[in-house]
Amino acid sequence: QVQLVESGGGLVQPGGSLRLSCAASGSVIRAYAMGWYRRAPGKQRELVARISSLGSTIYADSVKGRLTISRDNAKNTVYLQMNSLKNEDTAVYYCNTVPPNDRWGQGTQVTVSS
Repeated sequence: QVQLVESGGGLVQPGGSLRLSCAASGSVIRAYAMGWYRRAPGKQRELVARISSLGSTIYADSVKGRLTISRDNAKNTVYLQMNSLKNEDTAVYYCNTVPPNDRWGQGTQVTVSS
């Protein structure tokens, strides 16, 4: 069973940047489509970026042009580069397969605030 550990979150001012990492263990993820999800306060978890096993990407309209998902299959790791962050990006960010399995990690908190 794959285990996913997210890291890289923090407090950043509007307009700032962060880079999230998702390290997978217990299984090789190269054959899977992977995604970054987020849960904002009072809202349901949503998929914001996905990357196929071959590297093609799809983004939610709310993050298009600002967030970039990538993967390093040699390191069994998925990344999310976050630029031009907005207050509404504040959320706990999770990675998982697409569609998701039930083994969610603890997530990493991203707080955008001045």
